[in-house]
Amino acid sequence: MNARFKFAAAAMLAACVIASNAYASDATPPAKKHPAHKAEKPKGPTVEEQIQSLRQDMESQINGLKSDLAAKDAQLRQAQQAAADAQAAAAKAQAAADSEQQALTENKSAVDTLNTTVTDLKANSVSLATTLSDETGKIKKSLESPEVIHFKGITLSPTGSFVAAETVYRSRAMGADINTQFTGVPLDASDNAKISEWQGSGRQSRIALKAIGKLDNMTLTGYYEADWLGTGVSSNNNQSNSYVLRQRTIWAQAALASGWTFTGGQMWSLATETTQGLSNGTEILPATIDSQYNAGFVWARQYGFRVAKAFSKQFFLGLSAENAEALSPAGSGLPTNFLFGQLGNSGGLYNAFNATISYNPAPDFILKMAVEPGWGHWELFGIGRFWRDRIYPNAPTNGLNAYNWDTGSAGLGGSVRGPLAGKRVSVGMKGLYGEGVGRYGSSNIADFTIKPSSAIAPLRAFSSLATVEFNDNPTNPRLLVYLNAGVDYVYRRYYGKEGYGAPATSMSGCNTEILPTNSTTPNVPSTCGNQNKDVQEGTVGYWYYIYKGPKGGLRQGIQYSHFRRDLWSGAGGATNPGNGAKGSDDEIYTSLRYYLP
Repeated sequence: MNARFKFAAAAMLAACVIASNAYASDATPPAKKHPAHKAEKPKGPTVEEQIQSLRQDMESQINGLKSDLAAKDAQLRQAQQAAADAQAAAAKAQAAADSEQQALTENKSAVDTLNTTVTDLKANSVSLATTLSDETGKIKKSLESPEVIHFKGITLSPTGSFVAAETVYRSRAMGADINTQFTGVPLDASDNAKISEWQGSGRQSRIALKAIGKLDNMTLTGYYEADWLGTGVSSNNNQSNSYVLRQRTIWAQAALASGWTFTGGQMWSLATETTQGLSNGTEILPATIDSQYNAGFVWARQYGFRVAKAFSKQFFLGLSAENAEALSPAGSGLPTNFLFGQLGNSGGLYNAFNATISYNPAPDFILKMAVEPGWGHWELFGIGRFWRDRIYPNAPTNGLNAYNWDTGSAGLGGSVRGPLAGKRVSVGMKGLYGEGVGRYGSSNIADFTIKPSSAIAPLRAFSSLATVEFNDNPTNPRLLVYLNAGVDYVYRRYYGKEGYGAPATSMSGCNTEILPTNSTTPNVPSTCGNQNKDVQEGTVGYWYYIYKGPKGGLRQGIQYSHFRRDLWSGAGGATNPGNGAKGSDDEIYTSLRYYLP
């Protein structure tokens, strides 16, 4: 700004000098003539004086301007310094404000973190208190009412044990306990068909114990189950009513993490339907009080060694080798020059009084597949059986040229079971068809007959059972109502007058009651000699838990069953079209059971 003022002053000075020079160089105009009476005006300042005055004024103005400029420069510097100071103060204030804001933000974050920590601590405290309470409750429960007993690294559980008080009424007497011999249903003209019976029993009471030991890559399980439904030579109802303890199932298992299981001991046959894969302990049985279950039910409890594999949660495969036993040969006019078994050797611990023990050439083999595709449990299985007898062609004269006869047979079975109506209804169907498979049907109807050559001839048979069950609650049922309809059926196999169901067998006395030979043995008609064709049973019943909880279960049930037993028709006196003689029975069961929790 100082330079601008200097430049302006210089320009004004130059202009004045040029103007004064121009004025001085003009020609002096001629003097005007004035009247003599006028006085001469006083002479003004000279040009030089004017220039000098102007120069002084200019210098004075320039100096004033310089002074003003200096003052303004000082003021400007002061303003600039004040602005710089203000800017510095503002920057400092902004820095202080930023620092304060950062501190506030950090404080807020710390407060939020602290609040979150406090909230988490409160939640953890509540959770810890709940967990502590739950664990305390569990410890208290495990001490007061343990679900399992811990013993040297394994758990023991008696679940499955119960005490039973049961009765049965039969419209036609059989001299039987709580289990019914289906092929013993009295024929219409039998002595005991004219009288009823009532029996009470606690023998179906059961004791069970399961032991489980868990390793890193496998689970070891041992299971024992027994009841009092066995018989002994001295067992009777006269006074002590004491019966032998009966082995039901006793098995051991190694279940690998890979899905393989290896099980050995006495167990339910692999032919028995299960509800979960091929797992032992998940067998599904008819919900009957009758411990023989229901006609048409396919099962056995016997020694077996089983290998099974769960390939996925939907597909399972298993193979078992099981104890074989051939029912005594059945038929009319059978030859006697053969040997297939004997009464048990008492020194060998088998029954030496009324049970024939067959000479088995090999175990029964069962291969089974189970699938669980999303609805229900489906099974398909096959049974392979082997037979042997020793034939004496020249008997009874001598035993020359005796030889062993071997043959085999097979059966095919399957089952399906699944829920309906929101799992309040369960429907099931099971069946088995083949040759020599009669012992796997609940009636034990017949396995084989004998050819005229004394060779074993397995009998074709089938068993079938349909089941419908209703419950009041799919997750925790207390009421169960069940209906079963089943049949065990065996076909004829005869050779002229010999064999099973031979049409030439005399049936002329089937409708005639005859006097008993003694006071304790009822008679069947003496000329009614053909064999069983089928046993049919229809059952309806219910179970209701009066109490079901941590103290166990108190359960009551009533069952009604109607049986029909048909013989094959024969020669003379057959009054039942397509059949020979028949028999029927109506039975009513009651049960009150206390189950261990």
